[in-house]
Amino acid sequence: MADLLFERALITGGASGIGKATARLFAQEGAVVCIADIDAKGGQMVADEILVEGGLAIFVPCDVTSAQDCQNAVQQTVQEFDGIDILVNNAGIIRRASVVDTTEEEWDRVMAVNVKSVFLLGKYVVPHMVKEGGGAIINVSSGWGLVGGRNAASYCASKGAVVQLTRAMALDHGEHNIRVNCICPGDTDTPMLRDEAQQLGETEDAFLAEAADRPLQRVGTPEDIARAALYLASEASGFVTGTTLVVDGGGLAG
Repeated sequence: MADLLFERALITGGASGIGKATARLFAQEGAVVCIADIDAKGGQMVADEILVEGGLAIFVPCDVTSAQDCQNAVQQTVQEFDGIDILVNNAGIIRRASVVDTTEEEWDRVMAVNVKSVFLLGKYVVPHMVKEGGGAIINVSSGWGLVGGRNAASYCASKGAVVQLTRAMALDHGEHNIRVNCICPGDTDTPMLRDEAQQLGETEDAFLAEAADRPLQRVGTPEDIARAALYLASEASGFVTGTTLVVDGGGLAG
């Protein structure tokens, strides 16, 4: 059991994959959770699952590229839970293409979902955390935010920006006892990873087998990443801020 420093969480992209696993794990550890996602059906299903398991969760429809939607998600979390002190910026998309083959619209969409969302949610959450005396912000980047990857120009650029934005936020808000950290997952078995296979015209089995070529000889699970997020929201990481935690089965080790 983790000793959570904070207990009221807003998780974006919580309808599936890493976001879903994080929402369920946080709820199991005693947090109350707001799931924000553009997928209303999936998000409500996750909230319902948590309620059935004895936890407390709500779902808020949210397009994370919309300032109004982000502000609304924060407001509903605060109203429902009387505050907010954990933010997990998990929502993300990928476009597998070089700069030559990426359209301007695709570039803008990837940057909006992966980077602008972190800015918007931080903008509206931080003032509440300041009032509460602290909080934990966990931004989900990628191993490709630290090293380059082929045919993923917009994704690599966006995830590198998340790493740097994390550092900047940690510097700006540390004096308010707000810790801001970043997780860089390796290939993790989520709907987004399987969508990559389709974008590249590969079979899912072949793509996942190639992705497992790393020291631990497997791809990650959403629960692997959720446990890292739990650590960054817990007392165990009370002196950790501005850091980048790589969770990739050794993929970047060498």
